Amino acid sequence: MPGALTGILVVALEQAVAAPLATARLAAAGARVIKVERAEGDFARAYDHVVDGESAYFVWLNHGKQSIALDIKRPDDAALLEAMIASADVFVQNLAPGAAARAGFGSAALRGRYPRLITCDISGFGDEGPERDRKAYDLLIQCEAGLAAITGSAEAPGRVGVSVADIGCGMNAHAAILQALYERMRTGRGRGIQVSLFDALADWMTVPLLHQDFGGRPPARVGLSHPSIAPYGAFATGDGRQIVLAVQNEREWRALCEQVLDRPDFITDPRFATNVARCDNRAALEAAILAILAADDADAWTGRLRAATIAYAPVNEVADLSRHPHLRRVTVETPSGSARIPAPPVRWDGERQSLGPVPAIDAHGAEVRAEFAA
Repeated sequence: MPGALTGILVVALEQAVAAPLATARLAAAGARVIKVERAEGDFARAYDHVVDGESAYFVWLNHGKQSIALDIKRPDDAALLEAMIASADVFVQNLAPGAAARAGFGSAALRGRYPRLITCDISGFGDEGPERDRKAYDLLIQCEAGLAAITGSAEAPGRVGVSVADIGCGMNAHAAILQALYERMRTGRGRGIQVSLFDALADWMTVPLLHQDFGGRPPARVGLSHPSIAPYGAFATGDGRQIVLAVQNEREWRALCEQVLDRPDFITDPRFATNVARCDNRAALEAAILAILAADDADAWTGRLRAATIAYAPVNEVADLSRHPHLRRVTVETPSGSARIPAPPVRWDGERQSLGPVPAIDAHGAEVRAEFAA
């Protein structure tokens, strides 16, 4: 809940997406997060300038933090970082492989000096295995983990349109840090955590991997369709708009046939009688549904689907999300003004969450230096 981590100090030697996402969640829960940046700032600050001169990525992931610019190759700045870590509960870093250790801030050594410290190392491939020293970024991991191979149309693989490897990794880091804080309440000792982009997507790829390992082939790329459930995909209606239908079980299939499509004969048609049969005969099934939906517009069909309690969704553009009546937003202050962004995804009974401001580079440098100077 908001304020649950009040009193927890997090020092984050972070950049890009995965680590900032984890620490943004900690900051939103009340932790004090000191973001350590290079003099030129986290390079995510320059990904774009779309939010009144600020980066969309940076605004999303760095609200509520303090910023200090350090050059940890300089002895005085390294000493300052050491003093900050000595007082910290959590140290998070996602520098290039081995960079933190070479600078004297390896996680094992830090925990040796400060036994209550929780360290979280975020990397592309983790600290073990043949690829541990490689740099890695989101699109590279989407390709390497096979996600791109099952994403996109039948003609070509595709990238998931948001940074899912970074996001999944950051979520894992956040959950693990909370788990370590809870464990420390019982043991009095910190823990070392390692999370990686590759492991995050490998976990998410479990179902396709099991299809490969046990079935001999991965799920096919099917665009806006589900590879193992039918009907579950996008269908054009008579006015050219698309609706995604989702049938999860035989009860819903019967309701779709009887109450929406007005084709009860589909229920007993051997081609469509079970989900396995419908997937095996997907082309015939989809052609039959498309022929029916062509007779009316999207509004008429969504009315029938809603009445029959069949799950559906329009195929929206991002502009549609921007004006969606269900979208919750909060205001965050940035160095260039205010921005309205999606509200935190967790809702707490009786509490309305607000987010702290997005810091300018080194906005808290003087304050933090004064606090932790030897």
